[in-house]
Amino acid sequence: MHTYLFVDGLDFITRSNSRAVGGHPSQLLRPGGPLYPTEQARTAQVAEQDETSSDSSGVEVRVKLRGQTVIWSDLMYPGADDQVVEEVRFDLSQYLAEIERAYWCWGSTCLGVVHRSSRGPLA
Repeated sequence: MHTYLFVDGLDFITRSNSRAVGGHPSQLLRPGGPLYPTEQARTAQVAEQDETSSDSSGVEVRVKLRGQTVIWSDLMYPGADDQVVEEVRFDLSQYLAEIERAYWCWGSTCLGVVHRSSRGPLA
């Protein structure tokens, strides 16, 4: 099982490296995990090298909290307009709510809980 991370409707991991596979939800989405922002910038490994490819590297993102904004930097992937995306910004409350929702839904799915309001797979 692996995590898909979408930014502006685009699969960030696949667009960064089509041979990389997103990390496990229990690792990436857990409370206090690598995607949780802190004022001290940190690098999060969000995807690992595909085991079938020896020339592929994983995908990393630098996560930092600045006020009420979460910043992902050190990116390099084509956006919807094919221009290179180097940084994205998220509203802190929306960002945390989405990570917590995805983690909760993943955990519930693993425990066999079904939700009628589920909008489809998150991880």
